[in-house]
Amino acid sequence: MCNKGRRQSPINVEPDKLLFDPYLRSLHIDKHKISGTLHNTGQSLVFRVEKDTKQHVNISSGPLAYRYQFEEIYFHYGTDNNQGSEHHVHGYSFPGEIQLYGFNKELYHNMSEAQHKAQGIVGISLMVQIGDTPNPELRIITSTFNKVLYKGSSTPIRHISLRSLLPNTEQYMTYEGSTTHPGCWESTVWIILNKPIYITKQELYALRKLMQGSEQTPKAPLGNNARPLQALHHRTVRTNIDFAHTGASKNQNCPTMSKDMYYKANRWTSEIAARGRERGLPDIDTVFQSLP
Repeated sequence: MCNKGRRQSPINVEPDKLLFDPYLRSLHIDKHKISGTLHNTGQSLVFRVEKDTKQHVNISSGPLAYRYQFEEIYFHYGTDNNQGSEHHVHGYSFPGEIQLYGFNKELYHNMSEAQHKAQGIVGISLMVQIGDTPNPELRIITSTFNKVLYKGSSTPIRHISLRSLLPNTEQYMTYEGSTTHPGCWESTVWIILNKPIYITKQELYALRKLMQGSEQTPKAPLGNNARPLQALHHRTVRTNIDFAHTGASKNQNCPTMSKDMYYKANRWTSEIAARGRERGLPDIDTVFQSLP
């Protein structure tokens, strides 16, 4: 499936190829907190919810036709600031990407069953950008990185709110794709949120100290664990961002898509800002914005 599938992830999101869908709803995630365990698997840093959790977090609405039960978080990041995220936007790779996975609880019993089935999995992509004011909920996780330095190590994470982990936006892009870890199951509805969350340089430094091997044979750093970009193969990437709202007249009954738009990135550090200016990308507060 990983080599032959035609609905593989991640992809490069091209702003001028997005389709505005006026029927896309706001995404809903339950607000209550959950607990679980953070694992260094040797390939990735993964958070998994406690199996005996009595009150699971549900993910629903948005582009989803069913309720999905949150199961795990995958962390992807680079060993430098020039790369890290699996999904790219207009050719740009963020320093990191956090992916929340859930399975379709209305049709299937667990993640193992759902990953083989149609509409079995939801993946929510949070781009990670460097900033001086970190996400408070993310800090609950980053404060434990020194306990998962080596392969096979794990540590409990208590009382984390997924909703608070998300950036403050209702805008997103969505497409049909696959898991990006082995299996590459083409059963994933991807939702890429239109704002990043922030991590400090110190937290990112601690993340980059994690290793692929044991304490005795640490091998290489765990970073640079992003899967290469996959071909889109004529798939549609929809969005609830209506680019035409900036003043252009539009037919309220039809999807609209402005052709005059470009990608801008969020709150650069001086280093990333310099790279952005080389690409002609000025600073703004959202990932996408239409030209006047």
